[in-house]
Amino acid sequence: MTVPGSPVSPGASKMSSVPWKRLELAALCAYAVVFYSAMVQRSLRLARDYSGKLYGLRAGSIPGRLNDSSDAQWRNFRGNLPILTVVMAAFLIVANGLRYGCSLKGRGASLVWLILSLIYLCYLHGACVGFILVIAGVNYAIVKLFARYKYCTGIIWSFNLAMLTLNRVYEGYSFSLFGQQLAFLDNYRGTFRWHICFNFVVLRMISFGCDYCWTLSSSHFDHKKHMQKCEVCYSGKTCYFALQEKGLSVDKYTFLTYLCYLTYAPLYIAGPVVSYNAFAAQRPCS
Repeated sequence: MTVPGSPVSPGASKMSSVPWKRLELAALCAYAVVFYSAMVQRSLRLARDYSGKLYGLRAGSIPGRLNDSSDAQWRNFRGNLPILTVVMAAFLIVANGLRYGCSLKGRGASLVWLILSLIYLCYLHGACVGFILVIAGVNYAIVKLFARYKYCTGIIWSFNLAMLTLNRVYEGYSFSLFGQQLAFLDNYRGTFRWHICFNFVVLRMISFGCDYCWTLSSSHFDHKKHMQKCEVCYSGKTCYFALQEKGLSVDKYTFLTYLCYLTYAPLYIAGPVVSYNAFAAQRPCS
């Protein structure tokens, strides 16, 4: 029995959703078993029927085992994995060392993260980092100019989808397209194709724009109601969903934090992609 107006225990609401969650889990497990069984069966049949030479296989580090080197992107990643590991370890050591050693917070911590991330991106993409910064700057200007308009999210999505299409059509662009005096920069394009990694950056740019637009409009997130259902928030902590959905103050949507969010080295290549609100909310406070 509950008194009208009293908060509902998160355990009570959780019990009602348990059957649906179990049913969803069972359906996902069944789908995974069927899918992987079919893939394994097909792979075994192809391996059994094929007797010719498999091109693209090279001797691996394990004797008697071959590596598939036919995919250029995977081959490039494997070849650069040692240096990427060193660079990432150096980033974490330097960033955390400066953060705790110099008591950097807020703007200072973001500036350090940005500088280190840009150094990392320069190794990955060379002079093509300029393309990333220009597109990011234009997206930021669009968000700030149209955030108070009704169709701001549509404008943001349209711009970013257009950039994805152009990036693919022009294969990351050639500097010579913008003048022969810049053609020499095509010799310094780094080790990774920037327009392939840029897919994740686009998702982050969209997240920043949408979060900012929703912050300026009336909030669609009821934190009190969420606390009644979430055990983490009910205990006094903050879950990821609340960090993601709860709007920030307008002064948190700065260009410095935005660039830091787009280029943050530990999440740059393979993600995961977190929302801007969740990223900025976990940034060391000033």
